[in-house]
Amino acid sequence: MIDRVDVRFLKKPEEVGLRNPVMIEGLPGIGHVGKLVADHLVKVLEVEKVVEIYSHHFPPQVMVDEKGVIKIPNNEVYAYRGDGNTPDLLILVGDYQSISNEGHFELANAYIMIAKEFGVSRIYTLGGYGVGKLIDEPYVIGAVNSESLIGELSNVGVKFENGEPAGGIIGAAGLIIGLAMLENIPAACLMGTTSGYMVDPKSAKVVLETLMKLLNLSVSVEDLEERAKEMEKLIAQIKEMQEAQTVQFKSDEDLRYFR
Repeated sequence: MIDRVDVRFLKKPEEVGLRNPVMIEGLPGIGHVGKLVADHLVKVLEVEKVVEIYSHHFPPQVMVDEKGVIKIPNNEVYAYRGDGNTPDLLILVGDYQSISNEGHFELANAYIMIAKEFGVSRIYTLGGYGVGKLIDEPYVIGAVNSESLIGELSNVGVKFENGEPAGGIIGAAGLIIGLAMLENIPAACLMGTTSGYMVDPKSAKVVLETLMKLLNLSVSVEDLEERAKEMEKLIAQIKEMQEAQTVQFKSDEDLRYFR
């Protein structure tokens, strides 16, 4: 019987042996920006899966692979051991957020519990900030649970804009830094600006580059760059279609003048 939130430690935190790790959350959201970054880190770093999270708050379905074998929805936490210059990391990844408001709080509390068990010293949540239009040069907007973090983030190019993000931060990215404040864990949300219309690897690349500066981490961004180039081609096609529609509309308006 799976609990409403079932956290399964594959190894005890003391067996994993991380030293004051930094936790990174990258679950699905606007533009899948945070998810792209976290998945990329898991792919390119030497990591070890240490936690699995199952919940009744995930979608009521199972996934089926190409062989016909099912997988129960779950999120996962991976551990990375730094080299001395780079901190140890806990990376929260997955394909799901809660389908209910109550579930968002229960899952976020579970993530904070995991952070405390591993002695996390700081948390970065990652996401996208939808601006409702196509943008050529994405940048990172920040939100923090302690004013003391603003200077450090500003020094690596994170922008803090009055009243932004308007309406607050919905889901895990916001709740985690809020609950972390109650536990006296410094935390920040890094949001890449994005149209919000599609998966956005270009915005994810900017967020990853910012995160690397904060963590003194160096990883390849080649995969994200390739996906970003593909997205730019798609955007160019969309713009051409929009321009063609505008020309056609004006032409139709001109013809009406003679009717």
